[in-house]
Formats: sequence, C-alpha cells, structure tokens
Amino acid sequence: MELFSGEFFSALLAIVVIDLVLAGDNAIVIGLAARNLPKNQQKRAIIWGTVGAIIIRAAATLVVVWLLEIPGLHLVGGIFLIWIAYKLLVDDQEEHEIEAKGSFGSAVRTIIVADALMGLDNVLGVAGAAHGSFVLVITGLIISVPIMVWGSTLFIKLIDRFPIIVTIGAAILAWTASKMIVGEPFLQDFFDNPWFKYGFEALVIIAVVFIGTKMKKTKAQSIQEKQKAS
Repeated sequence: MELFSGEFFSALLAIVVIDLVLAGDNAIVIGLAARNLPKNQQKRAIIWGTVGAIIIRAAATLVVVWLLEIPGLHLVGGIFLIWIAYKLLVDDQEEHEIEAKGSFGSAVRTIIVADALMGLDNVLGVAGAAHGSFVLVITGLIISVPIMVWGSTLFIKLIDRFPIIVTIGAAILAWTASKMIVGEPFLQDFFDNPWFKYGFEALVIIAVVFIGTKMKKTKAQSIQEKQKAS
C-alpha cells in the first residue's frame, strides 16, 4: 500500500472510525479514574495515561498485525470481528465500576490497564483494517486516541443523538472482517472471482447490519414488556 494514496486514506479513515465507535466506553473510564485527583493533576494524569494507552495499544496491534501473517488467522480474526460488529449493534452501553484513585501514579496506571483490558476488540479491528501497514496502525492510533479522550463527551452525545453512527461503525467492522476472510491465503482460489469476492463482502455487511438491528429491536421490545409486566 502506497503512502498517502486513496487506499491509504480510506484505510486510515476506517481505523479512526473503528477506534472511536468501539472506544467510547474507554473515554468514560479514563474520566472516572482521574476524577478524585486535584484539578491541576487531572489533565496531567489523562495525558500520561493516554500516552501509555497509545504505546500499549500500538504494541498489541503491531503484534496482531504480525500474527495475522500466520496461515488461517485471517479467517479466524475475520469471524471474530464479525461477532464484534454484531455485538456492537445489539449490546447496550455497559456500566463501569472504576475506582477513583487518589494519587497521580495510581490514576495513570488505572487508565493504562483499563484501556488495555477494554481495547482488545479495537486492536483486532485496527489490525484488520491496516492491511499489514505498521504506519497506518500508529497514525490511526495517534489520531483517534486523543479524540477519544478529550472529545469523549461530545462523541458520546453525537452517538446518542445520531444512533446511525454506531450502525456505520458496525458496517465498517463487518467490511473489515469480510476483507480479512477473503484475504486469507488458502481461500485465495475460492475468492478468485471478483463478483463472488465483492458479493461475499456485501453479504457480510448486510447480514451483520440487518440481523444486529433486528436483534436490538427485539431485545428492546423484550425489556419494555418486562418493565410493563413488573
């Protein structure tokens, strides 16, 4: 992939969207971890926690990019990413119980550990969208993680106001997953026909969005019925 080509920027945009849609909860955790610090330390804790999170996330993603070179792992990763895209649509935002640390060092450690534990889905999504490019991985993280931290409140409000953002994010994840599957070396002959290849990618995206949206509506109706019954 050539630097600054159309393919490069489309992949970079996919990485940023994946990171922002999947990492909304991470931003909340970062805010909670630093909330008991003095005002003059909160910003520093968030900055250093974010730096640590970028380093850990970048290292983990680069390892996954390298692992995806092993035969069969593109297929496994693609299937897992389809599940993540589906869960993104179906699951409601989770509540987080994060201890508000009173010391600067503890808050920074909490931010880094929480981001590492919650960022596994982001790592796989970004690694798949990067198509083996380490430059894309680092650039995408440098852009998206600061936005996630400092623009978390705005982004969460945007998602609440425009739920279509989550659907778009899920569709991008599904597209990334389908490209991982069709890019699997031992399936190359199977997807040699361009019509079959692009048809499969479109089918995965449509299936994830349709089934995920339908299941989310069914889940919401079930919750409403239980609330009325009680």
